[in-house]
Amino acid sequence: MSFRLGLTGSIGMGKSTTAAMFAEAGIPVWDADAAVHRLYAPGQPAARAIARAFPDAIDAAGAVDRPRLRELIEADPGVLDRLDALVHPLVAADRAAFLADQVAAPIVVLDIPLLFETGLERDCDAVVVVTAPPEIQHQRVRARGLTEAEFRSLLARQLPDAEKRLRADYLITTTGLEAARGAVKDVLDRIRRRIAQDAGPDA
Repeated sequence: MSFRLGLTGSIGMGKSTTAAMFAEAGIPVWDADAAVHRLYAPGQPAARAIARAFPDAIDAAGAVDRPRLRELIEADPGVLDRLDALVHPLVAADRAAFLADQVAAPIVVLDIPLLFETGLERDCDAVVVVTAPPEIQHQRVRARGLTEAEFRSLLARQLPDAEKRLRADYLITTTGLEAARGAVKDVLDRIRRRIAQDAGPDA
């Protein structure tokens, strides 16, 4: 079975860039956000389920209208719980299919923004947390066009960066691309040594 490395980090910390570095190193990566986007497309399971529960959140093409969905959640916080109940099992099934497809891979990365918040670190063999100084985080968030209110709303759903760092097995700081790429290589080298030690001398 593959070594499952959970990858997480707060918004603006450089997680997506780091995930791409793992992929460039030949490691299969499952992206939770990308899975949601697939499931929200016309005719896909999440889009069909949301159409039944929240028909106003579906656009003319049959896809989930994410801005409209955010409006519904802001108007009624209970919508988020109902949405999670619909979507989380579908995302979990997508993740399980990925793991089944990659069963021969020595290492896989599970890129999950709310890894700790959803308790999914229990399904991982180790967790790497991506981090950056607060001023760099703010710069990146502003560059995405998010307002301060939107930023604070997203942070409110996430564990503080300091707590994530305390719970991490590995840390990658993304203040520079080459340093981050070197950190990715170091993490993979350490995991490979760990796998070899666990396998024993006769493996």
